Amino acid sequence: MISRTPWPYALIVAVFGALAFTPLVASSFQLAFAIGCLNFMVLATAWGLFSGPTRYVSLASVVFFGIGSYTVAVLGEAMPWPAVLAMAALIGGAVALVVGLATLRLAGIYFVIFTFGLSEMVRQLVTWYEVNVTLSIGRYIFLDITQTQIFWQLLALLAVVLIGAVALQRSRLGFALRVIGGDETMARHFGLNPTFAKLALFVASSVIMSLAGAIMAPRWTYIDPAIAFNATLSFQVVIMALLGGMHRIWGPLLGALLMSFLFEALGSRFPQAFSLLLGLVFIVIVYLLPNGIVGRIEEAFARTRRAPDTPTVPAGERP
Repeated sequence: MISRTPWPYALIVAVFGALAFTPLVASSFQLAFAIGCLNFMVLATAWGLFSGPTRYVSLASVVFFGIGSYTVAVLGEAMPWPAVLAMAALIGGAVALVVGLATLRLAGIYFVIFTFGLSEMVRQLVTWYEVNVTLSIGRYIFLDITQTQIFWQLLALLAVVLIGAVALQRSRLGFALRVIGGDETMARHFGLNPTFAKLALFVASSVIMSLAGAIMAPRWTYIDPAIAFNATLSFQVVIMALLGGMHRIWGPLLGALLMSFLFEALGSRFPQAFSLLLGLVFIVIVYLLPNGIVGRIEEAFARTRRAPDTPTVPAGERP
């Protein structure tokens, strides 16, 4: 039976309502770090929204993040800000629809390879267009949007994503997606349509990532394909989701929070070896935390509940 209790929604609204006051008390450095952390939380949660139930590992996060960023670079000064965000979501959703129709019949390593190749292909296409059509390598972004406004927009987006994720998990569609992730053949026998369900979730996840890229774009005064479509971002998102636990709503959120602190430490102290250290972190997570932190906590609680009460044997007596 699917639970309908409203307390998760009330909790999200209360927590995020309190967090909205952060810019009023935080320093400029703390606010900048909070913005980066929120960005990763949005991306990791959106990634887990699709990959968690379906178990498809996507490396295309940077594609949609970059699409959102470049939409702002091209249309930011020509349209009102809400219209720019709407266009970023529309373009990201349209690209995701085309990509999904072409690739979601793939599975396993083939899907992973395709999504990684897609990110590189898009970066090369945008680079070719900028060099040969616009005769430049990048674009400048001059928008009157403050850091505080970026923080509030990301916070609102994350709240909407979490509420949507909770609603999805507690819905019949969420149950259907979990069945599909376990065994698509069995899902078809139950009358489910795996292709439609995966496509709908892939598009929704991609739209969220595109909006995150659009909201973050005003932080940069200059953007080029190497910045907007940096493939490292996709691996960072995957690592965050895997660390927290991709099969639970709160897993990617927790992973993004913890890894944001780690990335900040590694990036400031070991900038030249950041990619190498990122790979080592990924290996450690895969071997030591295959189900993430949330999964490890759930396993510990499950063992505690299953463990029978052990009777105390008095000293000097043998059973």
